[in-house]
Amino acid sequence: MAYLTYFKSELLVKLQYKVSALAGLTTQFFWGIMYALIYTAFYTFTNIDNISISELMCYVWLNQAFLILIYFNIDKGMVKDIQDGTVSYELCRPYDLYLWWFMKLYAKKIAGVTLRFLPVILFALILPQPYNLSLPNSFLAFVLFIVTLLLAGVLVTTIELFVMGITFFTYQARGISSITKEILSMFSGFTIPLPLLPTFLLVTLEYLPFRFIGDLPFRIYSGNINISYGLFSLGMQIIWIIVFVIIGRLLLRYALKRVSIQGG
Repeated sequence: MAYLTYFKSELLVKLQYKVSALAGLTTQFFWGIMYALIYTAFYTFTNIDNISISELMCYVWLNQAFLILIYFNIDKGMVKDIQDGTVSYELCRPYDLYLWWFMKLYAKKIAGVTLRFLPVILFALILPQPYNLSLPNSFLAFVLFIVTLLLAGVLVTTIELFVMGITFFTYQARGISSITKEILSMFSGFTIPLPLLPTFLLVTLEYLPFRFIGDLPFRIYSGNINISYGLFSLGMQIIWIIVFVIIGRLLLRYALKRVSIQGG
């Protein structure tokens, strides 16, 4: 299948950027250690009932290890293609543009996380308690963690494609991209683990798409979310993926019918 072949070729290309991956590893180590120290100090003087320090350390290190896979980031090259009219070449080719772009973005995420996650995981496992990453709560929890994590990457990619569709109308991605990135960072658990947020916010975020990107797989891994509720959340995650795929496709189809190529 052409789309899978394209996914494979993009993956192999991105895997060649080893220097960038090493630079990113330094960043993940630094932020992971900093967060671990901050939350350990925080737990020393505060009593938190809904997540233990061990579960929170899992949250912190898994976040750092798999950040590239689930982090919202608009592809600047694709935005430039829309702005300067290069996208017209894509429109002349006999393939599904939405699926083609999806394969490119998802391959980039998979390649980035493949080069970084293992050193972070190994480093976090050998740290002393309570700063270390614990083993999965159970084998079933680990399997469910992997499934929800990969689907989280799919979900954030569909959101990126939705923003790309809006770019056809605005010709600038900076505004909507910055707003979307901040919302996802705050309410997906990247900035602050969601169990540490006020209860009224947790209730509000329960069925919104944000927590299915980062919060869900991390808490399944640590056992903070049990298997039955994890399976229910997996269903909700799939529903949100379908919603964003439908909206993104409709938006792209509408945009391509009225697209204006800049530059002649």
